[in-house]
Amino acid sequence: MEKFALLARVEAKSGKENEVLEFLKSSLHLAEGETGTVRWYAFQLGPSTFGIFDTFASEEGRKAHLDGPIAAALMANATTLLAKDPVIEMVDLVAIK
Repeated sequence: MEKFALLARVEAKSGKENEVLEFLKSSLHLAEGETGTVRWYAFQLGPSTFGIFDTFASEEGRKAHLDGPIAAALMANATTLLAKDPVIEMVDLVAIK
């Protein structure tokens, strides 16, 4: 059962919204290769606001994800795509259906 999660919120630079959207879509295959990531969601909250929510059974899985290719690619492209630094929050899950 998942006990740990991450919630990341990113704000695209003006004119870069489609690139951020495509980046998130293209990251799905990377998430599928992460054995410690139980669920991975990418979503859009508004015209330029996007997020990622992922769940993990262990703290080790969460740390591996933070040190993995999706986070590395996001940070490598942050100055080009994002209006500000991503907001990443550690989440402890208390109930899941």
